[in-house]
Amino acid sequence: MFLVPLTRSASDLARSFDRLFDDSFERFFAPAAQNGTGARIPALDVSESERAYTVKLDLPGVAKEDVKVAIEGRRVTIEAQTRKDEEKKEGDRVVYRERSSASFARSFTVSAEVDQAESSAKLEHGVLTLTLAKRGVPASTRIAVN
Repeated sequence: MFLVPLTRSASDLARSFDRLFDDSFERFFAPAAQNGTGARIPALDVSESERAYTVKLDLPGVAKEDVKVAIEGRRVTIEAQTRKDEEKKEGDRVVYRERSSASFARSFTVSAEVDQAESSAKLEHGVLTLTLAKRGVPASTRIAVN
């Protein structure tokens, strides 16, 4: 038996169900999250050791020459873009196309300054792995109090 509350009209209940399924659909089946510029925001994992940060980003379909990593002090910015291959043979016509080019962008700040010379990046199987070396912390000195 299905009970409908008397305080809501049937149309309100129908709208609630529609909203529930629309929200769930968007959350689970929509393309990757996007920022205001239309670029996708790739998922990332950050781990920290005593000497470096290790950052892993998902960049599916991106070639290593299409990835740009910029480091400014503690701020790290990653931009990438997939290329749309237009391989068309004579006599062929496109019937349906879902694959397209996409751009990815992500910026974040780490707690210590990054040493650019000692840092490295590797793109393998659609995962960009950054090893961001921490800049050497100067040794503390003691000052005598007079």
